[in-house]
Amino acid sequence: MSVYSAPLDDMRFTLREIAGFDKIAALPGFEGTDQELTDQILEEAGKFSRDVLAPLNEIGDKEKAHLENGVVRPVNGFAEAYSQFWQGGWNAMPFEEEFGGQNLPISLTTAVWEMWNSSNLAFALCPLLTQAGIEAMTKHASAEQKEKYLHKLVSGEWTGTMNLTEPQSGTDLGAIRTRSERKGDHYLLKGQKIYITWGDHDMTDNIVHLVLARSPDGPPGSKGLSLFIVPKFMVNDDGSLGARNDVRPVSLEHKLGIHASPTCVMSYGDNEGATAYLIGEENRGIEYMFVMMNNARLGVGLQGLAIAERAYQQAVAFSRDRVQSRAIQGSDGPVAIIQHPDVRRMLLGMKSQIEGMRGLCYYTAAEIDRANREEDPDTRARAQRRVDLMIPVVKSWCTDTGLAITSTNIQIHGGMGFIEETGAAQHYRDARITTIYEGTNGVQAMDLIGRKVARDGGEAAAELFADIRTDLEPLRASDDLSARAIVRNMDTALAAAESAVQWLVTTFPADTGKAASGGVSFQNLMGLLCAGWLLARGVRAAAEQKQSANGNAAFLESKLISARFFADYHLSQAPALLTQITDAGDSVMAMSLDQF
Repeated sequence: MSVYSAPLDDMRFTLREIAGFDKIAALPGFEGTDQELTDQILEEAGKFSRDVLAPLNEIGDKEKAHLENGVVRPVNGFAEAYSQFWQGGWNAMPFEEEFGGQNLPISLTTAVWEMWNSSNLAFALCPLLTQAGIEAMTKHASAEQKEKYLHKLVSGEWTGTMNLTEPQSGTDLGAIRTRSERKGDHYLLKGQKIYITWGDHDMTDNIVHLVLARSPDGPPGSKGLSLFIVPKFMVNDDGSLGARNDVRPVSLEHKLGIHASPTCVMSYGDNEGATAYLIGEENRGIEYMFVMMNNARLGVGLQGLAIAERAYQQAVAFSRDRVQSRAIQGSDGPVAIIQHPDVRRMLLGMKSQIEGMRGLCYYTAAEIDRANREEDPDTRARAQRRVDLMIPVVKSWCTDTGLAITSTNIQIHGGMGFIEETGAAQHYRDARITTIYEGTNGVQAMDLIGRKVARDGGEAAAELFADIRTDLEPLRASDDLSARAIVRNMDTALAAAESAVQWLVTTFPADTGKAASGGVSFQNLMGLLCAGWLLARGVRAAAEQKQSANGNAAFLESKLISARFFADYHLSQAPALLTQITDAGDSVMAMSLDQF
């Protein structure tokens, strides 16, 4: 498998010129996060991902985690790598200093997390779930619970999990059967959970499970669910560990990909019941859970970007080395396949979409920073509306695109891509889960059109469209080919998106099934539009830097070329997506069930 090298130049460019990191670093609480510190963090993370995590990726795919005497044993080398990870302070980056965090911006953390996911997705899943649990506990746990658990979760000395899914309950969380019983100052849980990522392992002394379970006397459906803390080992008042709790892994799933990440079937209460502690109030578990889910959905969208970057690097390396056939445009003999126009088309398609995804992920993370840190309440509220609108787009468009890019990597390899020894197949297999977990991309589409567009009459979308128009205006007078291409195609895509929003706002209340039929197409349209918009920001910055001879000329030229290709090749698809949104619903729902 090819080596991984973090694309630091593009990461820095995207943070500063697209996500507006200089303004983020000036927000209250982020003082001291200057360019020198940021560059140092990115460089050190790049070394750790390249030298420690990336070499374990192929090993983990082949060896796999396994269950031994009731304990999950990670792949050889993972425990040592995880110890270096948390002791190096990487887990603590975005969290409050009160619990040992480093109080760094989420946007900067997102760039670092791209590296973890690119170098070793299976490994990165473990701290991802820990961080999602920390977010939920920070916002909703009691002061006593925070004091008992957060210090070691923030440091990474302990890890955390999310326990939602059950055999009969996937997307429909209202069907959850795991039950709770009050027992003095705590509860006892009984039930089974499936698909629990890193549900057990021996890399840390303790694991803190956050479990969604039915309240003792709550109403039926999702309104009767509560969220509980269930430690693997009980935690004494002095912080020491006590007895093993009544929770165990009973099996590991055999999966298409991410083999080194143990996906556990977890049993709660095989004996007297698993000791559990209520977070917040009873019957508000779904509300608290969505804090975890939104955190994880941004993280999964980032995985789509990250694994696409790894596949792209591999494709470039292979296409430079693989000599095959004469060039159709003329050559004296066989050439490296990177000289063939169709291979160039595929590589540029990968590169341009990756840069669009990177802009989308970093920008959304920066909006989270604004929603958390801006002093003006109206500005914070506006940023939160933008985050809510963007999260399903980030999760779905980046993972769909990332999966397609890993497939293109196999295509560039030709027959060798279908052979396991090249490693191209692993990226494809690992990427496949990203469109499914943390809410399938179809579920994201329903969230986008229902909760994020139709519910507010399209107001949040209108705010977005206004910002896009503002950013496009300075490019309209430019003579640069990339600027002209992106403005032309952005105008068309923006008109399509506005028409789609108007149609959805009208149609969703009157004919929900018809509106839902075009939900995925609308989601794709929004992904293309937003990626194009953020690439347009990059075009403006790159053109200005190039004109002033400020920066690496070759890098800046590549930014302009890839943005122009994205506009002409990908963004130009927007009008066809509008047709799918408004017209395809009639045929989608036309067939009777017995005609399938």
